Amino acid sequence: MSYRILDAGDAALTIEFGSTIDPALLAAVNALDAAIRRLQQAGELAGVIETMPTFRSLAVFFDPLVTDRDALLAALPPLIAAAEHAPPAAGRRWRLPVCYEGEAAPDLAEFARTLGLDEAEVVALLSGNEYRVYMLGFLPGFPFMGDLPVPLRLPRRTQPRVRVPAGSVAVATGLTAIYPWESPGGWHLLGRCPVPLFDARRASPSLLAAGDRVRFNPVSADACRAIEAGLRAGELDPMQWLETAPPVAEKAAGRRARSARRVVR
Repeated sequence: MSYRILDAGDAALTIEFGSTIDPALLAAVNALDAAIRRLQQAGELAGVIETMPTFRSLAVFFDPLVTDRDALLAALPPLIAAAEHAPPAAGRRWRLPVCYEGEAAPDLAEFARTLGLDEAEVVALLSGNEYRVYMLGFLPGFPFMGDLPVPLRLPRRTQPRVRVPAGSVAVATGLTAIYPWESPGGWHLLGRCPVPLFDARRASPSLLAAGDRVRFNPVSADACRAIEAGLRAGELDPMQWLETAPPVAEKAAGRRARSARRVVR
């Protein structure tokens, strides 16, 4: 695997591992990111402020009053060499509820017609695949996930929306994503996930992380509303959709929350 180091202004460097969306590149980026964090925790790499991982690169931001480009260029190569051979991280596995009905899926019918499929086939394909979180970006907690099944791949919409509702499950080209916030967007909206992906009150505000795996579990509109209400009332915990987590103890939360659990478990 080849790489190159690019200047990003006078206080940052970018290490590029390639030019494609590929699990091997993601593994290298995440391994380098983790190695830099370990050195920082050990009191080394003085002056490094933060890192920013993407699909294929890692930006390293530093304080030019504490360190400089030459010092980093001397420290980074051994870390990069080790990262190039890192296996893909196992990541956490999630099974998130998604409603594909009515106003939750405004583009589903047109999307299916364009592909020559019926709506049920689109839902089956989308929900029958596991998606790797490649990176977070665009909005806080916004997961860029791949790889979308080939039969579902279409370019972005020709006419973007001014407002995409929070929780929208969207697809474009070979990627899928969930909008954590209302925002403009040009992807095709095929469903809605009621689980919040970003909460600044949590120790780790973003629910998902690069390397995680996600499956979409179809739920009805009524179940989606019940889940949303249970989360809002504090009766449900977003972490219960983490498949590797121990079972969540049943709480005396009332019929609404229990119904939501029966649907999504």
